[in-house]
Amino acid sequence: MEPISQVLVLEPTSQVLGKEPIVPFAILLVVILVIPIMFERLRLPGLVGLVFSGLVLGPSGWNLFQSDSPMINLLSDIGLIYLLFVAGLEVDLEQFRRQKSRAFGFASLTFSVPLVMGTLVGLILGYGWNTSILIGSLFASYTLLAYPIISRLGVVNNEAVTVTTGAKIFTDIGAVLILAVCVAMADDEAFSFAELLTLSGRLTIYSVAVVTGFDWAGKEFFKRSGDDEGNKFLFVLLSVFLAAVGAQVIGVEKIVGAFLAGLAVNEAVGEGPVKEKVVFIGSVLFIPIFFVDLGLLINLPVFVNNLDTLKLTLLMIVGLIVSKLIAALLTKLVYRYNWQEMLTMWSLSLPQVATTLAATLVGYRAGLLPLEVLHSIIVLMVVTSTLGPLITSRIAVGLNSSAAEDPPPPLPDQKAPEIDSAFTIVVPVYNPHTQQYLIEMAALLARQSQGKIIPLAIANAAAHMDAPQLEASLQRSERLLTKATAQSRVLGVPTEPVLRIDDAFAQGISRAAREQKANLIVMGWGKRTGLRARLFGNVIDGVLWASHCPVAVTRLVESPKKIQRILVPIENLTAPTLQPVQFAQMLAEANQSHITVLNVCDRRTSSSKIAWRRSHLSLLVSKLALTNAPEIQIIAHENVAQAILQAARLYDLVVLPFIRNRTSPGGLTISDVTTQLASQLTCSIVMLGEPQRTQTNVITSNAVTNITSAV
Repeated sequence: MEPISQVLVLEPTSQVLGKEPIVPFAILLVVILVIPIMFERLRLPGLVGLVFSGLVLGPSGWNLFQSDSPMINLLSDIGLIYLLFVAGLEVDLEQFRRQKSRAFGFASLTFSVPLVMGTLVGLILGYGWNTSILIGSLFASYTLLAYPIISRLGVVNNEAVTVTTGAKIFTDIGAVLILAVCVAMADDEAFSFAELLTLSGRLTIYSVAVVTGFDWAGKEFFKRSGDDEGNKFLFVLLSVFLAAVGAQVIGVEKIVGAFLAGLAVNEAVGEGPVKEKVVFIGSVLFIPIFFVDLGLLINLPVFVNNLDTLKLTLLMIVGLIVSKLIAALLTKLVYRYNWQEMLTMWSLSLPQVATTLAATLVGYRAGLLPLEVLHSIIVLMVVTSTLGPLITSRIAVGLNSSAAEDPPPPLPDQKAPEIDSAFTIVVPVYNPHTQQYLIEMAALLARQSQGKIIPLAIANAAAHMDAPQLEASLQRSERLLTKATAQSRVLGVPTEPVLRIDDAFAQGISRAAREQKANLIVMGWGKRTGLRARLFGNVIDGVLWASHCPVAVTRLVESPKKIQRILVPIENLTAPTLQPVQFAQMLAEANQSHITVLNVCDRRTSSSKIAWRRSHLSLLVSKLALTNAPEIQIIAHENVAQAILQAARLYDLVVLPFIRNRTSPGGLTISDVTTQLASQLTCSIVMLGEPQRTQTNVITSNAVTNITSAV
């Protein structure tokens, strides 16, 4: 093969890229890595940067890529399928079940009003009924792009928010089904009513078969796969592509099958590392390439010089914004929401990204939507994905975390769990350098709760139980346990060391903790250097996902016996996030330490809302029935992480709640705020993770949100 440098001299760039597919792929990876970061710093969505990159690299720009390139087409098709699959996978079924009646009511309005408005726009501009109805369906769905903002503000439990979240399942299904019918009718000019009934019947049977069949198969396969995440991951990928092929067999678009497959395996996958890895792969690779491909399709001269396109774009933007506002206003009148809740629902339902763009591309490729509609929808995406989150960040500030008006009703009695003499703390020991402080931390907690410590050492299993490497691992584990037992006895705490042989460290720790009926697992992540590699490792990730009890992941820079001032930042004003306060209280009583509970609100929050937040947080903390009430602080600041970092300078320990909100390259999913704090805090840190069944279900709406946060 000739060196690429020689080929570049002799042939045009586009021909070189065609002959050397590795070159455009490398360029795409650079674009996916760099461009979203640049646009985020400009306070623009990263996906807008990806579309802009496609415009610059395509025929309207440098002409490095062509939209009909086989490689681009393949990767874009996978991204298209992945986008709709993840949209179905991340539908919050629990939120839907909790508010299904009102969610259906809002979905009916926010689907039908924009559908009618979009259809009228199409008819006014002279398009046929089929194209006009498809344009209307593009208005009907929405993407919860601003959900991370709602989560950060601590109002995910507000009824208006949960209704908007639950309604998304109806709007997505409706938009996908209308797309399937419109494209099928476009393929057959002599399409009759009888054929429509036949297609509807096939589609109904297929949908039921996929949703019920894949759901059953997924649960059975996951039950028999044990902890083999690789096989589970492959099963999920196989299900989406089988469903896509099945959709094409019955004569509908493959993205219909991908979306239904996401709904089907939703509960089987659940909230766990398999789902995180599935979403991660799509979010960082295939879905971004889909957005770049959209940019390649833009013909800038045609868009700028065509007045009809500009008029269509303006009508679409105004029609969408007005129709979504009318739907939210009607919902307010029906369910008696206040104005702030109504405007929040409106802003959450504005962004048109995932389902809208996927359906647009399918309609364009099928010849149903002309180029000017594609241009207009892309501009609509840019406007709404910027405008929606911006309005949400301003409107939702101070929104009540429950459906009740100010002030909130008294919470039900919620006392701290009774601590008995059997309180058990499991301490996995592996690193001799961090073992001393871990044992001291566990001893303080065990002594305060009249419990015991179980130092746990895991020896990696081998194919044969007499293998030399297993014997060496056992000897090392025994030395660690002997040292841990001696340290515990010096501290005057009952100790029962456990040595376990297991296939993997994470599963071994989780299983042993369950067998020992542990109430708490205390783990360490090593020195401050190389924190990301240590903190985001697979062992800690696996234990946090699988454990039946709370897990305290610690980075201790000094002996826990010297801790006198403890800071507990609370991001969301909801009861489940107050578990770190209980943990801090146990440690404070052992050391006679002082606790401060800190909540950071937006700088624009009014003084009355700050007072409400202080009283609400005080009420929540009082329900924990703590011996010594902690100090409550509310700080108004534009940057949550910076506010906590400034406050933490006066404290010896910061106890952080483990909040899953994004996927990091190392495999552990934590919020952006927690990531920044963990990397910049210089004092000791405890990150407290709760079992999955007790955590508030937090979604990221779809992979589009992950693109803007994972890169």
